[in-house]
Amino acid sequence: MAELKVTQSKDLTRVERVGAHSHIRGLGLDDTFEARNVSQGMVGQKAARRAAGIILQLIREGKIAGRAVLLAGQPGTGKTAIAMGMAKALGEETPFAMMAGSEIFSLEMSKTEALTQAFRKAIGVRIKEETELIEGEVVEVQIDRPAVAGAASKTGKLTLKTTEMETVYDLGAKMIESLGKEKVQSGDVIAIDKASGKITKLGRSFARSRDYDAMGPQTKFVQCPDGELQKRKEVVHVVTLHEIDVINSRKQGFLALFAGDTGEIRCEVREQIDSKVAEWREEGKADIVPGVLFIDEVHMLDIECFSFLNRALENEMAPILVVATNRGITRIRGTNYKSPHGIPIDLLDRLLIISTTPYSEEEIRKILDIRCEEEDVEMSEDARDLLTKIGHETSLRYAICLITAAALACAKRKGKEVEIEDISRVYSLFIDVKRSTQFLMEYQEQFMFNEVQEDDEAKAIG
Repeated sequence: MAELKVTQSKDLTRVERVGAHSHIRGLGLDDTFEARNVSQGMVGQKAARRAAGIILQLIREGKIAGRAVLLAGQPGTGKTAIAMGMAKALGEETPFAMMAGSEIFSLEMSKTEALTQAFRKAIGVRIKEETELIEGEVVEVQIDRPAVAGAASKTGKLTLKTTEMETVYDLGAKMIESLGKEKVQSGDVIAIDKASGKITKLGRSFARSRDYDAMGPQTKFVQCPDGELQKRKEVVHVVTLHEIDVINSRKQGFLALFAGDTGEIRCEVREQIDSKVAEWREEGKADIVPGVLFIDEVHMLDIECFSFLNRALENEMAPILVVATNRGITRIRGTNYKSPHGIPIDLLDRLLIISTTPYSEEEIRKILDIRCEEEDVEMSEDARDLLTKIGHETSLRYAICLITAAALACAKRKGKEVEIEDISRVYSLFIDVKRSTQFLMEYQEQFMFNEVQEDDEAKAIG
């Protein structure tokens, strides 16, 4: 029996939506881990990207499981963008789970359960199984329909061949239906899974490439299979531990994966799954794929969550934890103690800290160019210069928000590209934090619960 490895191909139709980080394609590093100036949607932050690239290499080699990385920097310096770049660079097979620190404060499950589920979403299990396939080129599909309506179901014959042999198979109603669904015709190369009866169309045979003058862009030509029709193949599936947990919890079974209502999963279920996975690993049936868990706004977690993270990182099946925060020295939630980044010192000790720095004016310009391209907005050079100046003096996020608003103002006056007047119009309509604060200072008496006024009164009394 010929042993072959097969990779699963996915045909997904994605709805493309422009999001805050939809322009990120990777970390933009070369082969020597040097950060390029502008690459894969990333701009600047060279030291941080280089450090993230080294972490990425350690992840690929499986040498950093159970470690944690902290991305620390001011708001709008690309912390989430770096995490997204890591996710894209890891590829689809490595699990990447993303959550915000405040997500765990839910009434439906305990904080530790929410964190445990997040951890297990970031640990993949690569399961290998052998399956028997019938693989060959379709010579002829012959379907005998009953002459009288309502008579016995359809029957038929399928002739398959390889370079060495040819066989005729009898078909039942279900197989005929499957062949119809896949639109199988003579000249197609197909694979039939013997266990499930699933038919996979591999492509058309090269021998039939001249049968038609016109071919669709999706038409794929493959060689006629050689050897025997029946083959043993190794199929690889990657699932996360959380998916296995959900399927094995008795509440809803695998339907809970689609409903999203997983609820709390009992410890016994997880223990049984862990021992089963360990058994598979010993037998060589499965491998563990440590993924990445990214927790944004990690300062929102409280002291109980931090102590849980300390313990969870010591577990042998722990993913790589990447956390991000924009806080300085602040109070640890749930205590009266202050600490750098709002994270207890004992957890900070375990973290590899990557810091991000503010963008220069030139870097802001490049980011705005990428965002204009991503949002499909035509903008004049003068307008880009003005928007860059606004971004440098206020914040990058504010400047990015003005792009779409300025494009709408331009469309309103029936312009072809965004000009300075459009930027000026939206700049006057939507104020930034500095102007908003100035406005509050000027009209503080007219607002409710104003603390500045109370401070002034206290000083006057003093």
